[in-house]
Amino acid sequence: MNEQFKYETIKKLIESNGNKNTAAMKLGLTRRQVDRLIIAYKERGKAAFAHGNRGRKPVTTIPDKIKKDVVDLYKTKYYEANLVHYTELLERLEGIRLSVSCVTSILEAANIYSPRITKAKKRRIKEQLNAARDAAKTKKEAEIIDANLVAVEHAHSRRPRCAYFGELVQMDASPYEWFGINKTTLHIAVDDASGRIVGAYFDDQETLNGYYNIYSQILHKYGIPYKFFTDRRTVFTYKKKNAPDIGEDTCTQFAYACRQLGTQIEYSSVPQAKGRVERMFETLQSRLPVELRLANVTNLTGANEFLDSYIDEFNAKFALPVNDSKSVFEKQPSNERINLILAVLTQRTVDSGHCVQFDKKYYRMLDTNGLQVHYEKGTKVLVIQAFDKKLFCSVNDKDVYVLEEIPKQSTKSKDFDIECTQEKPRKRYIPPMNHPWRSGYFWKFVKSQKHHLTDDVSA
Repeated sequence: MNEQFKYETIKKLIESNGNKNTAAMKLGLTRRQVDRLIIAYKERGKAAFAHGNRGRKPVTTIPDKIKKDVVDLYKTKYYEANLVHYTELLERLEGIRLSVSCVTSILEAANIYSPRITKAKKRRIKEQLNAARDAAKTKKEAEIIDANLVAVEHAHSRRPRCAYFGELVQMDASPYEWFGINKTTLHIAVDDASGRIVGAYFDDQETLNGYYNIYSQILHKYGIPYKFFTDRRTVFTYKKKNAPDIGEDTCTQFAYACRQLGTQIEYSSVPQAKGRVERMFETLQSRLPVELRLANVTNLTGANEFLDSYIDEFNAKFALPVNDSKSVFEKQPSNERINLILAVLTQRTVDSGHCVQFDKKYYRMLDTNGLQVHYEKGTKVLVIQAFDKKLFCSVNDKDVYVLEEIPKQSTKSKDFDIECTQEKPRKRYIPPMNHPWRSGYFWKFVKSQKHHLTDDVSA
């Protein structure tokens, strides 16, 4: 429009032999510039008023091929990645170095928006898309525009971070399609002061085993934390007055392990109360599935192995420096103590065959010399499944024995197989009786948990 106005003003000035000073005031130019425009008009006509760079692409223009690659790669390979992460992946894996704003502009031009789009931008885009849909000439165009409307993300309430590293560790689990088509559950523990992931573990569902594994990672790498902050899952506390048998519902096991190590537990049924870990899952859900897919991870074992290196990289990028916050983690326990404390304790009864049943299998009790011991039918025993899955049992808080599985059928016969020889009993290692394995203390703790629940309900 500015070029057209210049052309019309100079043309009228020449044809009517008008006043150059008046023309200069209209155009906001000097008299000397007006003289130059008159000469240019006489030589080249209307073309003299076109800008010299018209039709030329700037030197910094991104080639169309790279723009197409950015869009195609996101649709086919890096889909669901947030745009900051996608920009990093382009530089690291594809050799395409662009800014985040540039990648955002290219994708938005193709109606592809960030999974972490803000509410304000979401509203602006919806208004633009609704206007474009109303102006669409065909039904197909309207359907394409409808498909580009994005969902609004939910915000979580914020609160100040804790002062010290290890003062408060938030724990939670998230079922999600982390890899493959089936949902798996990622358990994580996040330090509130630094935002550092201090433990992470994949399992089929939210389980005691998942939380035991991240607790073990914390104990081995950092030490004993001061407090855990969790939701009111049955893994941590009772939810019903008439709780099922402790063998089926291990709701007090984790709390009992924390009691032995001196870690406090605080509960909340409001997700926003532990916003640190909730927001962490939002970040992981937009980045981790893409990384797992690129690493060709297809099972739980591979996923947990991948987490070992990925969490260190993730913390280096997003967590605050630990040195800036004083650590209040207590001294790391010994590996043997960790293995024994992170155990599943279950009450069982000796049957008529002097054996106990656990996990649909039968076991006999062996002493340190490898000889079977016998107790009367109906004797109550405490079966201990250590963190490394070895089985022991405690009888009357005095004796501890190793449990050996009894096979359903013998593999060899001493009467018909020549190579079958009578094996001598081999000595077994039995850890000494210690505090966590005393059933009296354990059941007293279980009873106190039930009383606390009754008080909370009545309050």
